Amino acid sequence: MYCHNTQLARIRVAALTLLLLGSSNGFGSEVLEKTLTTGNQAIKEGQASQQKIDGMVDETQTLFSEFKSVNNQIEGLKVYNLQLGKQIENQNKQLSQLEQSIRQASVMGRQIAPLTKQMLAALEQFIALDLPFHAEERQARLTKLKANQVRSDLTDAEKFRQILEAYQIEIEYGRKMDTYNSVIQLDNAEREVKIFRVGRIALLFQSNDANLTGFWNAQTKQWEQLDGGAYRNAVRQGVRIAKKQASIDILNLPIAAPESAK
Repeated sequence: MYCHNTQLARIRVAALTLLLLGSSNGFGSEVLEKTLTTGNQAIKEGQASQQKIDGMVDETQTLFSEFKSVNNQIEGLKVYNLQLGKQIENQNKQLSQLEQSIRQASVMGRQIAPLTKQMLAALEQFIALDLPFHAEERQARLTKLKANQVRSDLTDAEKFRQILEAYQIEIEYGRKMDTYNSVIQLDNAEREVKIFRVGRIALLFQSNDANLTGFWNAQTKQWEQLDGGAYRNAVRQGVRIAKKQASIDILNLPIAAPESAK
């Protein structure tokens, strides 16, 4: 705007000078009119130039603002990319560890099936040699485990888990005492009795009328009768304790002496 005003002032001074000269030298109004016309044209051109300059200034300021905005975005992206790079590095490490775990799992998977078979065979042998308590329940569990070993809808891991669960149940038997009704063979006759079990150290019976009391002889693999007067009350009290009808107390029970290892 300063340049435009200066140019206009110069044109007016020139026009005034020509007017004075024309008046003194006789140029007349024609020369003055041409001069003013030329001046007005120059003013219009100056205004158009100034508008272009103003537009360029506005455009430059807009571009500079956009540049600053884009530059800030670039700086933000640099920080984000740095963080993303660290995340990708950690994920690659996790993938490597996962691949290694998968390879190890594949090796273990091939070993689970034969191990499960061996454990099932050992469990069956253990139950056959153990005291004959809960015989039907334990045999039913074995039968189910054997049937599950050939099922295609069960994974090797699930079959192995079921075997471990059966082992855990057998372990718990050795830690507890319990009582239940059963039918046993005594002197070549079937008798309905109450079974009293103390872990795996004693397995005894008593008839419902308490006239018969006896135990399982692990050496002869038979039920044998005991002197009723010596153990009748102890077994009867043990049954009550197992049913939680009496407090835990010291019981005088026949316990087989441990055999020496061969």
